[in-house]
Amino acid sequence: MSILTILEFPDEQLRKKAAPVKNIDDNIKQLIDDMLETMYHAGGIGLAATQVNVHLQILVIDTSEQKNDPLCLLNPEIISKEGAFEYKEGCLSVPEIFEKIIRPSHITVKGLNRHGEAIEIEAIDLLSTCIQHEMDHLRGKLFVDYLSTLKRQRIKTKLEKMHRLEGKE
Repeated sequence: MSILTILEFPDEQLRKKAAPVKNIDDNIKQLIDDMLETMYHAGGIGLAATQVNVHLQILVIDTSEQKNDPLCLLNPEIISKEGAFEYKEGCLSVPEIFEKIIRPSHITVKGLNRHGEAIEIEAIDLLSTCIQHEMDHLRGKLFVDYLSTLKRQRIKTKLEKMHRLEGKE
């Protein structure tokens, strides 16, 4: 397994829409394993393939306390949503930034697991938020897009400065 490089806002690659996974082969399974390792290494609870510059509809999540209950969804689609849940979201692609976002509290999502089997998941609160957050990445959307233009610009400026100081640009 490998630790992958996580793209950071405002990298334009984060704005690309991901394509559906058509064939789950050994390369896709290796990517899923690498994404899980990368997510755990970075201390996150979710990671979308878009964040590692692979533009396929793949996301991995683990909201368990022990980090031992990984979920992988390919080609996810929300089929129902209701309620409201406010959570102070962060993102591995927007480091050190946390903002309150309101999303539906209860969703039902369908997709494929790593073996290509159709699955349907009912998720509430944190898991619901995490799935929606990662699905946004697959559509080229970031949680900062839910913020005001002024707040988003301040975050962008802060991260660009941080990247310059770290020599990333």
